[in-house]
Amino acid sequence: MTETFAQQPWLSTIMFLPLIGALLIIINRLLARGDEEEIVAWRARWIAMFTTLVTFAVSFGVYYLFYDPVAEGYQLVETIPWLGKGIAYKVGVDGISILFVLLTTFFLPICILASWKSVNKRVADFMIAFLVLESFMIGTFTALDLLLFYVFFEAGLIPMFILIGVWGSEGSRQFLGREIPARVYAAFKFFLFTLVGSVLLLVALMWIYGKAGTTDIVVLQNYEFSATAQKWLWLAFFASFAVKIPMWPVHTWLPDAHVQAPTGASVVLAAIMLKMGGYGFIRFSLPMFPLASADFQIFIFSLSVIAIIYTSLVAFAQEDMKKLIAYSSVAHMGFVTMGLFSGTEQGMEGALFQMLSHGFISGALFLCVGVLYDRMHTREIAFYGGLVTRMKLFAFVFMVFTMANIGLPGLSGFVGEILPLIGTYEINSWTAIFATSGVIFSAAYGLRLYREVMMGTITNEKLATINDLDRRETFILGLLVLIIIFFGVNPTPTLMVFSPAVDSVLEIYNTALAAASR
Repeated sequence: MTETFAQQPWLSTIMFLPLIGALLIIINRLLARGDEEEIVAWRARWIAMFTTLVTFAVSFGVYYLFYDPVAEGYQLVETIPWLGKGIAYKVGVDGISILFVLLTTFFLPICILASWKSVNKRVADFMIAFLVLESFMIGTFTALDLLLFYVFFEAGLIPMFILIGVWGSEGSRQFLGREIPARVYAAFKFFLFTLVGSVLLLVALMWIYGKAGTTDIVVLQNYEFSATAQKWLWLAFFASFAVKIPMWPVHTWLPDAHVQAPTGASVVLAAIMLKMGGYGFIRFSLPMFPLASADFQIFIFSLSVIAIIYTSLVAFAQEDMKKLIAYSSVAHMGFVTMGLFSGTEQGMEGALFQMLSHGFISGALFLCVGVLYDRMHTREIAFYGGLVTRMKLFAFVFMVFTMANIGLPGLSGFVGEILPLIGTYEINSWTAIFATSGVIFSAAYGLRLYREVMMGTITNEKLATINDLDRRETFILGLLVLIIIFFGVNPTPTLMVFSPAVDSVLEIYNTALAAASR
């Protein structure tokens, strides 16, 4: 009975539950034409919340009951014929993907709850877009067919494009001599940057299928491409994943997208969608093109160090809180790319841990900015000051998240930075030394933000009556405080889940390098 229960299509269930919720919201809207808009919106919120909570519960239950964190290879695999001739609907998870599935299903209810009061127009459409986005993100992390991965990877652009373009901030900007809404500019910039990079990924995908006769990821990870082919394929994949993560210098879309996106969309973008680039590197670039990954190691190290130092300095100069956190994200993703391509166990596991940790920390920071924006409708740092006198609880949680972003020992950010540095130091000490300066820079812009927003006395009379966190906000941010502390104090269970999958990638990587050196 238990074995039969375990063989059910649980990953597909997790993937399609959000789409069922979206369909229920559509049906609710169609059947409620005579009802007031507020009633339709109220139902949409609760349907979305219930759907995301059920999805998280099922995903957590699947992990707890069926997934073996010490086993190698993919588990819970489902295969259904799709397009024939080596192309199938195939999904499964290993130690890397299962945790990113859980990260996705954990954050979506939080995003719905964070948007409960702040989103008041076209609420049903907003919730539909979020649920569809959740389904696509889960599909990206579970796909074991390259074409299926590409479909989900690209499809996620559509709901995020809509979320930014429709529910983004007010304001306008000049573009080609015309004044257009700033949110529309940011949405198109986000869409075009990520789409252009993925065109090369599609071309590479078609070449791989023509060469190997399959798009099965498990098969392709053990397929031996020639050294020349690996370099060109690696560059094609890099063009897509580097934009997604994003790496310097193709990061310029991120600050605009974050500034204009509603709070919930900013949280999803920072906590989950940026991780798809790093996931693509360790799922495809390293195991499928190991020789090219080794050849381009210095190239990746150089871009990573530039990202860590340069974007940290840019972050320090920002006057918009969202822009500061966005540039901070680019800097922290530099530790991820550096660790992934170090080719060491500590570096790669640390990079994956940093991806998870940054998801919680950056998501929490954007939620904090959302708390202030909902009250005062501005993100300008200069507007605030002295909030600790009126918002003592908020000042405490914001301090925890700031310290975690800096990399204070005892919080998850420290583990996510120290392990990639140690792993990289084994391979290239100078890269690690230069990257370590990023810790100092992050302290500079992080403490500057906290000091100017929180410390001192209130000089802006508009802040004289600002309220502290309500129960909803306290629950959300308090939960994230506990998680960040837990992962910082006890990272071992998470690293143990990553370990078998990382060992498999390293085995392929090191075997290919050893064979090439003979």
